[in-house]
Amino acid sequence: MRVTHPFHPLSGRQLICVGDRYNRFGMTLLLEVNDGAICAVPPQWTDVVAADPEIILGGQRALFRVADLLELACLVDRLKPRASSEK
Repeated sequence: MRVTHPFHPLSGRQLICVGDRYNRFGMTLLLEVNDGAICAVPPQWTDVVAADPEIILGGQRALFRVADLLELACLVDRLKPRASSEK
């Protein structure tokens, strides 16, 4: 499979998938690099998963997708300290 993520050091290289694994973040593919090392890559960073239409329509100009920014905003909101009215 080919690594398609534009900022990955192996971007554009065709690698052999030797397996997959699951963790709390989801599935990752285990790809073998030429020297025998194994690299774990999310499937979304390869040609296994179809390209996101939002990325294609944007001509790959946007750094983030709207859904990702909304998720980040929710995370920041949960993490920021609550203002205490008991001072």
